[in-house]
Amino acid sequence: MSENFRLGDLELRSRLIIGSGKYKSFRENREALDASGAEMITVAVRRIDLKKRGADSLLDHIPPDQFHILPNTAGCFTVQEAVTTAELARELLDTPLIKLEVIGDPRTLFPDSAATLEAARILVDKGFTVLPYITDDPVACMRLAEIGCAAVMPLAAPIGSGLGIRNPANIRIILESVDLPVIVDAGVGTASDAALAMELGCTAVLMNTGIASAKDPIKMATAMKLGIEAGRLAYEAGRMPRRLHAQASSPLEGLIDVS
Repeated sequence: MSENFRLGDLELRSRLIIGSGKYKSFRENREALDASGAEMITVAVRRIDLKKRGADSLLDHIPPDQFHILPNTAGCFTVQEAVTTAELARELLDTPLIKLEVIGDPRTLFPDSAATLEAARILVDKGFTVLPYITDDPVACMRLAEIGCAAVMPLAAPIGSGLGIRNPANIRIILESVDLPVIVDAGVGTASDAALAMELGCTAVLMNTGIASAKDPIKMATAMKLGIEAGRLAYEAGRMPRRLHAQASSPLEGLIDVS
């Protein structure tokens, strides 16, 4: 694709970020990562033993010297849990990056916007590069930008739903409202969902279940990669205007007289 993008001090080429949950094995996760072309993978600090090393550890299959590891605070429901988890991640992985998740409802897994804002403020003050998972609320995204987050990560649909982008109009407003990378996170189910996010102008897409729960995760990882690339190219090319009525593809002048 044409240009790289930045998350804090980090420059990335691939606009696809994948997760590390729900795979049958760490090996399958690594194969999906390779097929996707992603340079960054997010890991749940509370769900994976990052101290563990050896053949049955995630970091043995996905070594930090080859990939950018983005720790996340999945499983946190309070500000204190999220801040503590982020500090643990920085200590274990020696990275300022943190994908901030503060869940407000265990049934829908929607983020708690107020708690996310408070945790983001604390973590930015502590020197973290904060990438907050948030609803597709333009005002919440504007407030996170004002705090000093490095990106905003609005959901496309509930986590693990595969419903695709439910509200593209809100995503477009977010893109107009913040001067930050906008990374669609959660709800992407297939390659066309990823392509749509990129056609809207999003910087990148983060996904996990859409790949890990496919019948063939490796093939889906390849499809997602191509969807991201196609969507980005279409965005850069600029789509034709939508018209209500038909317009002939060929000129109407100089037609052969068959009368």
